[in-house]
Amino acid sequence: MSESSPHRLYCDNAATSFPKAPGVYEAMVRYGQDIGASPGRGSYAEAREGAAVLGECRRLIARLVNAEHPDGVVFTLNTSDALNLAIKGLVFNRLRQDPDARLHVVTTAMDHNSVLRPLNALADMLPGRFRWTCVPVDAQGLADSHDVDAAITPDTLLVALVHASNATGVIQPVREIGRVCKSKRVPLLVDAAQSVGHLPVDMRCDGIDLLAWPGHKGLLGPLGTGGLVISPDLIDQLDPLREGGTGSRSELDTQPTDLPDKYEPGSHNTVGIAGLIPGVRYVLDRGIEAIRAHELGLIDLFVSGIEHVRGVRLIGPTERSQRVAVFSLVFDGLAPNEAADRLEREHGVLARAGLHCAPRAHEAMGTTPLGGTVRLSFGPFTTDDDVDRALAAVESTALAPAGS
Repeated sequence: MSESSPHRLYCDNAATSFPKAPGVYEAMVRYGQDIGASPGRGSYAEAREGAAVLGECRRLIARLVNAEHPDGVVFTLNTSDALNLAIKGLVFNRLRQDPDARLHVVTTAMDHNSVLRPLNALADMLPGRFRWTCVPVDAQGLADSHDVDAAITPDTLLVALVHASNATGVIQPVREIGRVCKSKRVPLLVDAAQSVGHLPVDMRCDGIDLLAWPGHKGLLGPLGTGGLVISPDLIDQLDPLREGGTGSRSELDTQPTDLPDKYEPGSHNTVGIAGLIPGVRYVLDRGIEAIRAHELGLIDLFVSGIEHVRGVRLIGPTERSQRVAVFSLVFDGLAPNEAADRLEREHGVLARAGLHCAPRAHEAMGTTPLGGTVRLSFGPFTTDDDVDRALAAVESTALAPAGS
C-alpha cells in the first residue's frame, strides 16, 4: 500500500492469530541460535534442553485442556494433520482387527474440510464398508445432541464435532454431545481450531476423547504447530499414520508403542514448539475467563453495531454466548471477493472472502450461491477502537455503489 493508504487492520485471526503473544519470536530465535539440537538425538546438554522444551509444552497444553497426562499431547504438523491421525488412525486400527468390519462416522454440517475430506477419502477407499452421516443444523448453525444420538448406529466408530465454526463462529454444545457419546460408548473427536485459547476446554468434563488443536490461532504461537490430545482409553485403538526414527528404542525396526513416540516419527519442529510455549503461557497467565470476557465485549460491540448498518447481513447467531468472535457478512449486491478487496484497498481492513473450507456450513446457511461470505475475526489483542474502525469500513463498503 502507498504511504497515504490507511494503516492496516488485521481481522483474520480465524486463519492465524496476529500479533502473536509477547516472547514468541524471541523464544524461536533463542532456540535456533543458542540451542539448535534435535531432541532425543543425543545425550549432550543441548539435545536434553530440546527434549525439555517439548516436555514443557506438553505439560502446558495438558494443563490448559485438563488432559489426563502430558504424554497424551502429541505434536502434529497442524490441526488438519491431527484430525487425519484421529479419524484414519481409528479406522485403520479397527480394520486391522476386523478386515470385514463396516464402519460409520457421525459429523455435522458445520464441520471443516479437514474432517469432511478425510471422511470422503475413506468412503472412496472403502466402498460399501465405510460411510458417514452429516447431522443437520438449525438456522443458527447449531447441531442438536438428540440428532447426534439418533445418528449413532451399532457400527459408529466416532463422532467428530467442530467446537466453534470457522465460517460463522457458532459454538456447538460439546458437553451435551459428549454425554451422548459416553452413554453410547462412542469416542468423541473435537476440532478445537477456533476454540482452544478462546473458550474453556475441559476434556474430562466435556467428555472429549480426542482433541485436535492449533498452536498458531488462539494459542498465539507460530504457524506449523498443533497437535492431538489423546485420551488414555484410546491409545490401543489408534494406529499411527507414519513410522520413522524417534531417537528412542533404536534397537527396534518397528515403531515404538510408548507415548508420545508412537505418533511422533522424525525430528520435531522444535523451533516452532519453543515459540508456542510463550503463547500458551500467555493464555494461562491472562486466564481463559479473562480472554473470553474480552472477546464477549468485542462480540457485543460488533453485533450491536452491525445491526444498524444498511446493506449488510450477519450470518449466524447474534446471542454472544452462542459464538466466538468470527463474523460472516453478506453484502447486498456485492460479491464477497469484491467486498473484501474494497475493505483492504479503501480502508486497510484485512478480511477473508469465500467458503472458508467449510462448504456444507455455507450450504446450511444459504450462502453458497453468493460465493460465501466476508469473514472478519478478532483476537485477544483486538481493541474496541479496532472494532469501531472495522464497522465503519463495513458500513462505507456496504453503502457505496457496486463497482465504484
